Amino acid sequence: MADSPSIVPTLLYTDPKAAIQQLTDAFGFTRAAVYENDDGVVVHAELTYGNGMVMLGSKGRGGPFDEVMAGAGPVGVYIKVDDVDAHHKRAAEQGVEILMPPTDQDYGARDYMTRDLEGNIWSFGDYAPRIER
Repeated sequence: MADSPSIVPTLLYTDPKAAIQQLTDAFGFTRAAVYENDDGVVVHAELTYGNGMVMLGSKGRGGPFDEVMAGAGPVGVYIKVDDVDAHHKRAAEQGVEILMPPTDQDYGARDYMTRDLEGNIWSFGDYAPRIER
């Protein structure tokens, strides 16, 4: 039985097909599921990275989540990666807007920051927060 992540960021895009393409090609996400309606509109998609996941869908298709997210600004998502420089190189080669190149932080981590096609901020780094139980 597969594990399910406890927290799953959910984003809406004007062009979710382009977002899926960018997230898979430039950032290395894997398509777990993409559901479209009869008109080819992405109703729901699940993309995985490591043991994490993001869900996304189309802006403006109606429903409670779409309504409460109307006018919402961009979001920021942090993803833990094993090799920050290699990940950055892949994203840069795909033409992703790089906001901050790989940088060593005072707290011992290394990370970089990007902006996706619709303004969401994606940070990738080797810092792995821990949950104390």
